[in-house]
Amino acid sequence: METVSHNDRETAYEVVDQGGDGPPICFVHGGGGSHEVWNGQHALADRYPIVTLDLSGHGQSDDVDASAGYTALSAYADDVLAVVDDTDSAVLVGNSLGGAVVLQILLEREFDPAAAVLTGTGARLGVLEDLLTWLDSDFERAVEFLHGPDRLFHDPDEKLRERSMAQMYDTGQTVTQRDFLTSHEFDVRDRLGEIDTPSLAVYGEHDQLTPPWFHEFLADEINACELAEIDDAAHLAMVEQPAAFNETVDEFLTAHVD
Repeated sequence: METVSHNDRETAYEVVDQGGDGPPICFVHGGGGSHEVWNGQHALADRYPIVTLDLSGHGQSDDVDASAGYTALSAYADDVLAVVDDTDSAVLVGNSLGGAVVLQILLEREFDPAAAVLTGTGARLGVLEDLLTWLDSDFERAVEFLHGPDRLFHDPDEKLRERSMAQMYDTGQTVTQRDFLTSHEFDVRDRLGEIDTPSLAVYGEHDQLTPPWFHEFLADEINACELAEIDDAAHLAMVEQPAAFNETVDEFLTAHVD
C-alpha cells in the first residue's frame, strides 16, 4: 500500500497497473469496507490503472475526528481527492456510501472526472431504523443482518460471506456506525440535475439495500447517465459477479472516455 498525506492524516491506497492505456480509475468502497472489496476489479488493470483506497478509519488509513453526516462525508471526499491527485485518476467508481462520496465530489468539488460509475447506491440512502439501532447496541446482529439473503450478497460462496463479515468486524463498530449514519443523512435528490459528468448507474438484480429503482432514479435525473443491471447479484455486485461488472464498466468507459 502507498500513502498520501493530507489534512493531518495519511490515506492508504493501492495501485494495480498492468500496462493498460486507459485512464486511471479510482474505486471508493462502502460502509464498513476497505479497498479489498475491489479485488475483483484488478482484472481490468490490463486496460486501466486500478486505484483502490481505504477511507479514513478503514483498512490501513488513519482515522479522522469527524461526526457522522456531512462532516464525515466531506472528510471522505478529501480522502478520495488526495488519492486522485496523487495518482492522476480520471474516473471515479463508488459503491454504497462510496457512491455518496462520488456524488458529493461531483456536486461540491472542483474535480471534474471524465466519467463516474455509481453502484449499489442512490441519491438518498436512508437506513432501516432497526439496523441503526443494532449498529449502536448489537453490532453482531447488524453484521448478520447485512449479510442476510439479497442484502450485501444474493447467493455468495460461504468463504466470500465470511471474508466480508471479517472485514466489517475489522473496521469496527464505531466507524461502521458512523458510515451508516452518514449514509442515512445523505440526500441529494433535488440536485442530480446539476451533474453533467458521463455516468453509469449499475445495480445488482436482487439488491434490497439499494433497490433497482434507486439507480433508475439516478439514470433519470442525472444528465447523460446510463443504467445497467448485473444478474444474480445484490448490493456488492462487483464482488459477487466481478466478470459481469467489469465488462459493464469497460463497455461504458470505452464508449464515453477517450
